[in-house]
Amino acid sequence: MATLLQQMIREPEDEMTLRIEKGSDGARTVFRVSGRIGSENLRELKAEILGNRGPAVLDLEHVTLVDVEGVRFLGACEANGIELTQCSLYIREWMARERES
Repeated sequence: MATLLQQMIREPEDEMTLRIEKGSDGARTVFRVSGRIGSENLRELKAEILGNRGPAVLDLEHVTLVDVEGVRFLGACEANGIELTQCSLYIREWMARERES
């Protein structure tokens, strides 16, 4: 049985970095993103989006953490017509600050 301390100190491989599930709402491709969006995994997310034809949506409901590169990427996606849904308030506010700077 793991102690509380052992449960709190997890190995890095136990943590989800990024998961992308691709689906459709009938008219658009929906990318359901979970975990962390950071510079170390943007290449994978960019490849998925660039490989898509037609309108796209990024569903960010299960995103737990972003870094500055992730925020800039999401801002660029939105500026290029990709809809961001279920985006947490802290990410929206950070994107707005990045646009202003």
